[in-house]
Amino acid sequence: MKPLLDGLRFAESPRWRGDRLWFSDIFADRVMTVDGSGRAEVVVDVARPSGLGFLPDGRLLIVTLAEPSVLRLEPTGDVVVHADLSGLAVGGLNDMVVDAQGRAYVGSMGTHASTAPRPVDADGVVILVEPDGRARVVADRLDAPNGPVLLDDGRTYVVAEFPAQRLTAFDRAPDGSLSGRRLWADLAPASADGIAADPAGGIWCASPWTSDCRRVVEGGEVVDVVDFSGRMPLACAVGGGTLFVLSCLGGAEAIAARTCTSVIETVRLAR
Repeated sequence: MKPLLDGLRFAESPRWRGDRLWFSDIFADRVMTVDGSGRAEVVVDVARPSGLGFLPDGRLLIVTLAEPSVLRLEPTGDVVVHADLSGLAVGGLNDMVVDAQGRAYVGSMGTHASTAPRPVDADGVVILVEPDGRARVVADRLDAPNGPVLLDDGRTYVVAEFPAQRLTAFDRAPDGSLSGRRLWADLAPASADGIAADPAGGIWCASPWTSDCRRVVEGGEVVDVVDFSGRMPLACAVGGGTLFVLSCLGGAEAIAARTCTSVIETVRLAR
C-alpha cells in the first residue's frame, strides 16, 4: 500500500469520479478531492458532510449530518437543500449512493442498534430521494445502515449493517423501489463501515474492528484481505484499478472526542 494524503480531520464517504477521489472531511466541515499524485483541493465548505453522489448533470449531492437533509452544490457555488428528510429520518443520516438516473439512496441510522440476527428492534431505514427532491422510505428495520453500493448494472442494492456484521441486498425495481431482502454476506468476525464494489462484482469492506479491508463475494467468502494494523479503516472506494482506503488514527475514543486524524492510502488491484 502507498500513502496518498494525510493531515485530514475525519475522512469518510469516498467516491471515485473522473480522475480523482472525492470525499468528506467531516470534522473539518469540507468536501475535498485528491488526485493520484496526492494533490488535494477543497470543493466546498459544508457543515459535517457525509455521503456523496452526483446527479446526471454532474452536480454534487451531499448528505449533511448537521441536519436531516441532502444538499446540492450548484454550478454557481451555492449550496441549496436538495431534499429535507426531517419527516422520514430515524436517527442521524449517513452514507448515500446515487444511481445513473439521479436517485439517491440515503441511510438513516435508527435510534439504536443490535447484534442479533435480523433484530426486530433495529429501526434504521433507507430513504430514496428522487432527482426532484421527493423522498420516501424504501427499506426499514435495518441495523444502522451504512455504506451502500449498486451491483448488476444497478439491479441490486447492497447496504452494510455495521453492528449486525453483514451485507444485506435488495432487488431494485425500475421506479427505484427495493424488494427481495436477503443476506448477501455474513461478515463476522469482521464488519463493514464503508464499502465499495469492484468491476468483477466483489465488495470491498472497510472493517475498523479488525483493522483491515477485505474483499468478499456473494455468500460471504473472503477472497482478499489488506491489513491496516494500527489504523481503523472506515471507508473505501475503487477507481482506476486502485483501492482507496480512508482510515482513522486514534481509535474510537478520539473519534468521540473529535481529536482523531485520518489518512488515505492506496492499494493497486490486480487486473
